[in-house]
Amino acid sequence: MTIYLNCEKGNTKELYVYFPYSKERVQKIRTMSIKRWSQEKRAWVIPYSFEAIAELKKIFSNETVTIAPEINLEELNQYLSWEMSRQQVMESMEQQLILIGFSDKTRKAYLGHVNRFLQALKKDPGSISRDDIRNYFVTQIEERKKSHAYVNQALSSVKFLYKHVLRQNTDVLDVPRPKKEQKLPQVLSQGEVARILSVVKNIKHKAILTITYSSGLRVSEVVRLTLSDLQPDRKLIRIRQGKGKKDRYTLLSDKAMKVINQYITYCEPQKWLFSGEDQETHISERTVQVIFKKALEKAGIKKDLSVHCLRHSFATHLLESGTDLRYIQELLGHKSSKTTEIYTHVSNKDLARIQSPLDLMWKNGQI
Repeated sequence: MTIYLNCEKGNTKELYVYFPYSKERVQKIRTMSIKRWSQEKRAWVIPYSFEAIAELKKIFSNETVTIAPEINLEELNQYLSWEMSRQQVMESMEQQLILIGFSDKTRKAYLGHVNRFLQALKKDPGSISRDDIRNYFVTQIEERKKSHAYVNQALSSVKFLYKHVLRQNTDVLDVPRPKKEQKLPQVLSQGEVARILSVVKNIKHKAILTITYSSGLRVSEVVRLTLSDLQPDRKLIRIRQGKGKKDRYTLLSDKAMKVINQYITYCEPQKWLFSGEDQETHISERTVQVIFKKALEKAGIKKDLSVHCLRHSFATHLLESGTDLRYIQELLGHKSSKTTEIYTHVSNKDLARIQSPLDLMWKNGQI
């Protein structure tokens, strides 16, 4: 016996791991996601779960792990069999996503959704019923308060699993989608955008936010810009393989190019226009979000916004200045004009002409 796993009668929260001391074994058990040392028991303590037992067996795969009879081995073996099946399914799904050509971001989202789905149900995918899936998604909406957009993407992920990986045309594919929520984009005024850009003193940060707004870029697009993507003579930026694996051109303003030139002179970027700590890698999307949040705070704008609102603001301000919706659609890279039309609901282009009846009463001296 090398590794011994035991539990106390009536204790369904903790398991105790015993083994002859060695530096190598201590280093291994320290790699477990959840563990602690009990001085009283003179043992390592892990959660009373088959997930923890499976992790322990994996860590000590080259040694014998003896499990006390109080632990249900039949259930454990079922779990380990399911876990191996789950890992194989996830590997097959990732390969299929790559072959079809999904973006890194979408692949990560789909894999995350399917992994959470399988972890929650703990069944062989072939034995999962339509009712199991309906109950899972109802729980996501009712109990976990997930948005309809989140649930729709999760459902698309599960349907992809059954259609393209498991090749099963079952009732699973007939599970209805929740009605899409109609939410308006959050938009900054031109004055607020000006305040944000004026308070940013770091030239790299200023260049990032300036080009994001002035060109209507997604954060995933701005972080992947290269020097060769800038075409100042044509006042254009080439976006390579944006959302939907599409190339497009968008605006490069004179003011933005002036800020970019200052940044290039000072920072001398090489491969990427905005590199990370390593010149060979581009800045992360998370870093850009942090830069924007700090700029919001410094500008005194107390709104819970993401950097994506700069893209929404770009489109809205173009519409308010009289730019045709078709051109805005092309600049943003929207596949459908209906996506671009959402900005007509947040633009004050026409609403500004309408006078409130309260103002009319005030103007006529009635109040």
